[in-house]
Amino acid sequence: MPELKELSAMDLSALVASRVCHDIISPVGAITNGLEVLDEDPAEDMREFAMDLIRKSARQASAKLQFARLAFGAAGSAGMEIDLGDAQSVAMGFMENEKSDLVWELQRAYMPKNLVKLLLNLILIANQCIPRGGTITVSMTGEAASPTFTLESKGINPRIPLGMADILSGEEPERVDAHSVQPIYAVLLARECGMRLNISKDEEIVRITAARPE
Repeated sequence: MPELKELSAMDLSALVASRVCHDIISPVGAITNGLEVLDEDPAEDMREFAMDLIRKSARQASAKLQFARLAFGAAGSAGMEIDLGDAQSVAMGFMENEKSDLVWELQRAYMPKNLVKLLLNLILIANQCIPRGGTITVSMTGEAASPTFTLESKGINPRIPLGMADILSGEEPERVDAHSVQPIYAVLLARECGMRLNISKDEEIVRITAARPE
């Protein structure tokens, strides 16, 4: 089985940056459209429409950026711990703009930052498994310093995205681009944390786990 190659720091940062830009370009573009309407159409009803669009899009862009800062950013110095309450807040804010609901079953605690980053990246993967919407339930067993994460995606026709299982098992994807870099980044985070990822599906649920090998 071919193993996932290590990306250079330069390539990894470039691809992650492309992924983040892709995620926020839509709400930022909507803000621009709203401002153009304000400039061009003096009608009161159009101004109200434009302001509603700007407010909604600004909240969406802010939520996506806050999530990306924690999921992909440095978030402090090496060895820093992050409050799971903060992780819950940014995850809930991000999911407000998605089709699925997030059920967070983790108790509030301080956790090493790479474990928190891994958890947030697993939420992104879980969200891809129910493109028509549903519910993502996030739970944890064990201590905060050595947890086992379980994420269950339940919805209409849940699926494992093409190639996702191979990437999470450590195989080299056919293409390494801004689309595939996010699960690759999750694998690299799992390695840093000494954990292995697994994804499986039954009739109604896609289940993702992250655990240290026994």
